[in-house]
Amino acid sequence: MPLDPTQLAQLRARFDNENSSNIYDRRFARVGGQLFKAGKRAMPWSGVPTLLGAPFATDPGGLQVALTGLPMDLAVTNRSGTRFGPRALRQVERIGPYNHALDCLPLHDLRVADIGDCQFSSRYDLEQSHRDIEAHIAAILAAGAIPLSVGGDHSVTHPILKAIGRDCPVGLIHIDAHCDTGGRMEGTKFHHGGPMRNAVLDGVLDPTRTIQIGIRGAAEYLWEFSYESGMTVIHAEEIDAMGIPALIRKAREVVGEGPVYLSFDIDAVDPALAPGTGTPEVGGLNTREVLELVRGLKGLNLIGGDVVEVAPQYDATDATARIGAQVLFEILSLLCFSPAARL
Repeated sequence: MPLDPTQLAQLRARFDNENSSNIYDRRFARVGGQLFKAGKRAMPWSGVPTLLGAPFATDPGGLQVALTGLPMDLAVTNRSGTRFGPRALRQVERIGPYNHALDCLPLHDLRVADIGDCQFSSRYDLEQSHRDIEAHIAAILAAGAIPLSVGGDHSVTHPILKAIGRDCPVGLIHIDAHCDTGGRMEGTKFHHGGPMRNAVLDGVLDPTRTIQIGIRGAAEYLWEFSYESGMTVIHAEEIDAMGIPALIRKAREVVGEGPVYLSFDIDAVDPALAPGTGTPEVGGLNTREVLELVRGLKGLNLIGGDVVEVAPQYDATDATARIGAQVLFEILSLLCFSPAARL
């Protein structure tokens, strides 16, 4: 039924003319009060690009969360180009700033800034680059901030975990097409197909508190370490029958209440949606599944995270980078509810 004249008059009195910008709902008024400055919102296409539009800082001092780029792809086994991932994510406009599903404003609810990229000693030396990353993350931790990183290839997660798990091995939620627990190949064990194996053997990752989600493709024969070490592996083919709510319950059961790190490889998403990556695998998650899964981790003791393997030059649109930026925003939103970020 159409509105009667009395109802229409009431709506006009409340929401028309000079009242048209007023927000009466307390929850939404909190958001509007943060985002509207001098009667207007910030223009997302203006200013210097930063990750998620966060403020820029030269160091992590005083922050709860430090966003940082790790533009290094010396460890790829297929297509290179993820060194451009951080720059691509910084170019994505209009992610957030309000997370309606989790009801938070992470850029306002947390002290967070983009502190720029890790400074690498060499563009050629993979192992030195890993040492640079470990020192970079260690400096963030020493400042009391939580690191939230953008790669780069997935080998960067190994030095991150070495810094984070230095005193006690951590749990891991690993969303990916590949387990990344392969051994030495062609003279090195530091390729992007082996960071989780390396982290376990270094004593910084607890495999019994590790779950790997979305695994698929032709490399299954490389992942025996995942099973032998006690990791929980959920193949992409299992997810439809299992359902995302059950998958969330399983992830929370595996990692428990202890400190946990979240690593998201963009190739977890089906390449029909996110083609801009080095090792695409057909049959992946769709974006609604990814968002539901990540949001379902609210309240875990999250101590850091990364989004890796965005190679923008293989995507004629900005879809892959946009998905990566949205996942980064969701992880940042989770930190609003993590015991690790509370002061």
